[in-house]
Amino acid sequence: MNSLFSDKFFYHIYPLGLCGCPKKNDFSCPAGNAFEKLTLELERIKNLGVNALYIGPIFESSAHGYDTLDYFHVDRRLGSNESFSAFCQECHNRGIAVVLDGVFNHTGRHFFAFKDLQQNGWNSSYKDWYLNVDFSRKSCFGDNFDYEGWAGCKDLVKLNLENQEVRNHIFAAIDFWIDSFQIDGLRLDAADVISKSFLDALSSHCKSKKSDFWLMGEVVHGDYNDWVKPYRLDSVTNYQIYKALWSALNDKNLFELSYNLNREFGENGMYKSFLPYNFLDNHDVNRIRSNIKTKEHLFLLYALLFLIPGLPSIYY
Repeated sequence: MNSLFSDKFFYHIYPLGLCGCPKKNDFSCPAGNAFEKLTLELERIKNLGVNALYIGPIFESSAHGYDTLDYFHVDRRLGSNESFSAFCQECHNRGIAVVLDGVFNHTGRHFFAFKDLQQNGWNSSYKDWYLNVDFSRKSCFGDNFDYEGWAGCKDLVKLNLENQEVRNHIFAAIDFWIDSFQIDGLRLDAADVISKSFLDALSSHCKSKKSDFWLMGEVVHGDYNDWVKPYRLDSVTNYQIYKALWSALNDKNLFELSYNLNREFGENGMYKSFLPYNFLDNHDVNRIRSNIKTKEHLFLLYALLFLIPGLPSIYY
């Protein structure tokens, strides 16, 4: 377990939404001022007791942030590399760690390697950068080849993370964000469908670069111990306790909550050896106020969030 993150209380933001950015990137608009706006909120956030900020995808993308265009540049709708650098400095001056969303399972269709594949087909130097590229049929977008999309979403093109050139590109990007912005960690998007060999290689690379670098994976189902290991990840998203927290109150079935707390953290708990990332809502699920039937239960839910073992996170 990364002991330097054992006392962290997270504030999670999805910046493209919070800052009211255009839903589509026109790739020509001037840099936005999102990070200047967010800097004005840092004192308020710090006064909540927050000492870690998990900020959703900031890499240049086509639309929602998870369809990456460029791993080395901030999305122009948010700002510039320079404005993000200043924001990170302001966070660190206040003792707030900065964790970015690492979207390495897939890219968008505007990513340079995919554009080259569209242009050069079989002769593209990047045809092995993506999974299941098939030149015997067209894609649903009319490309002269088909390919694998994440969870069937063809606008999210699944990378071949066993390809060493792909790994080198991603690791170079991580080095860039550590060197240029001194980021403190990554939340790995779709970690539950990323190969363990890639996660191990990524962890080894990050820890050799910065020994206290924190890695957390988005994992929905399965035994979290398969992902949290000294040579792999430090933590995972705790969807098991997330569901039990609110549904137990809605259904007046506290056995559900008691069972899951004992299963995870009791005397023989499965996850006693690490601190999972606990939350009541995030960018992928309903706001907790929409899920909970009785408004007054919100107070109890947040009390539980801060009292159970793990790293608490509140969503903006």
